[in-house]
Amino acid sequence: MTKRRNSPQKKEHEETTAKDLTNRDTSKRSEPEFRITIIRILAGVENRLDSLSAEIKEVKNSQNEIKDAITELQSRMDAAAARMDEVEHRISDRADKLIENNQAEKKREMKAKEDNLTIREISDSLKRNNIRIIGVPEEEEREIGVEGLCEQIIAGNFPNLGKDTDIKTQEAQRTLIRFNKNQPSTWHIIVKFTKCSGKERIMKAAREEKSLTYKGRQIRFAEDLSTETWQARKEWEDIFNVQKQKSMQPRRMLYPARLSFKIEGEIKSFPDRGAWVAQLVKCSTSAQVMISWSVSPSPASGSVLTARSLEPGSDSVSPSLSAPPPLMLCLSLC
Repeated sequence: MTKRRNSPQKKEHEETTAKDLTNRDTSKRSEPEFRITIIRILAGVENRLDSLSAEIKEVKNSQNEIKDAITELQSRMDAAAARMDEVEHRISDRADKLIENNQAEKKREMKAKEDNLTIREISDSLKRNNIRIIGVPEEEEREIGVEGLCEQIIAGNFPNLGKDTDIKTQEAQRTLIRFNKNQPSTWHIIVKFTKCSGKERIMKAAREEKSLTYKGRQIRFAEDLSTETWQARKEWEDIFNVQKQKSMQPRRMLYPARLSFKIEGEIKSFPDRGAWVAQLVKCSTSAQVMISWSVSPSPASGSVLTARSLEPGSDSVSPSLSAPPPLMLCLSLC
């Protein structure tokens, strides 16, 4: 900023001189004095104009400096806004990528579940003609072979089926099971039959028999299924038993783990509990059974689900079931 040329005292002196000159009587002055007075007045005006011009220039300079400061500040604000926009854009890109990654991860998980389910179904399909014999001492087949041992066990426990031409073993072998030091067990025998009908007849006869033995030792017959399929069947078994107790006509377990029900006069099968519950919610018949699912703590399993019949005049309680959180189910009577 520029410095002022004239001090306040000088300005005041010039103004006082001009006033004195203008207040004097000009008629008593000679022409030279009058000219000198006019010259002095004009000189004072000129000086005042110069002073005003300097002040105006100083103000303009100050304005320019302020404008420059505002421009610089605006530039900084624009730069900060640009950086903020860039950061927001990056955050948005990261959020979009995170969403895409989550969606891709969910798709991978769903694909993995589908693949595992497909593999399980293929495995169960390949094992459909198989029976697992549990509890037979090892090395019993040394002389007659595993197939001969299986035929001997079947003939000893099911004499009526021994001459059935449909029941023929295709192959048999010992299989390794997971070792459990708390429950040591012999290797299981896997028997593959030529026809599924023969295997089904053996399993039906095994369920009808109270006990199966080999040389006085208790043995068991079971279907050769994956662990996941066994778990699914176990869940269906609980529901099957409750339905049977309530005379709701559950039909049978379909291979490998589908349960067949008769609902509103139609025979329907369900792959899991979710589909079963969804169908029951849609049912609307005059006769209904309300089942209240209430969770109670259990030291062993964490929670046990009990089904209580709410039919008029009924106080019976069904066996404990493993199930999801509390809910109300409406089961239609058939």
